[in-house]
Formats: sequence, C-alpha cells, structure tokens
Amino acid sequence: MNSQLAYVAVAILYRENKFLMQLRDNIPNIIAPGCWALFGGHIEPGETPEIAVQREVMEEIGYQLTDFTKFGIYSDEKAVRYVFQAPLLVPVSQLVLSEGWDLDLLTAEDIDKGEYYSEKAGEVRPLATLPQKIMLDFIKTL
Repeated sequence: MNSQLAYVAVAILYRENKFLMQLRDNIPNIIAPGCWALFGGHIEPGETPEIAVQREVMEEIGYQLTDFTKFGIYSDEKAVRYVFQAPLLVPVSQLVLSEGWDLDLLTAEDIDKGEYYSEKAGEVRPLATLPQKIMLDFIKTL
C-alpha cells in the first residue's frame, strides 16, 4: 500500500439552492464505492490545485469551471483535499457524466440525511463521510 500523501482538488457546485454530487462507481477498489461524493480528483505533478479542479470537472462532467473560489482545505493521514466552490451555470441536463455512476442536485436536507436515491442505481445510496462533512460545513456558510 502506498503511504504517500495524496493531493486532491474537488468542487462544490451549486445551482438554485441545490448541490451537484456524483454517485461514485460501485467498484470495490476505489475510495467510497457506490457513495455520493464531490467531483474532482488527484492533482497531477506540476499542477496547481486550481488547474487540477478545472481539469477534473471538465473530464468528469464536461463543464468549464471559470468563476470559482477556494472554500477550504481538508487534511487527514491519507490526503490533502483542496475544496473549491462555484455556481453551476448550466442545467444538469447539459452535463455529460464521463466518470461515476450518476449525478444529481441534492438539497441541504438530502445532504444532512446522508443518503439519496439514484435513478440510475435504482436505490438509495449513502453519502461518503468526508464529502458529507465538507458539504455540511459549506451549507453552514450560506
């Protein structure tokens, strides 16, 4: 197991008092399989967190992230996560999901509850623990 710290950039995207989340693929060897989480991923060598979050959002949903700001940094023994926030300026129907099982706009109540129904999965799936905490922290600032 690689004990090196991972550096990650993720995006909180919001629209009409709802928050875009990704249902991660249900593959056992990934982090938080089959759970709702945030869009984003690893920062590549030579990238800044800002460039990485733009690249990841484009790769995962085909959305050009332009007007965004840093929300915070969440660190633990496994990773340093740079969290950015931005309005989602297009309807979800215009996004092209190319990574993950599903995506949807969740309400603050959905996030607080810690689970959400996925039409594609055909079942209620849990929110991953850290993304839920990040989202609850963000919602408190609104």
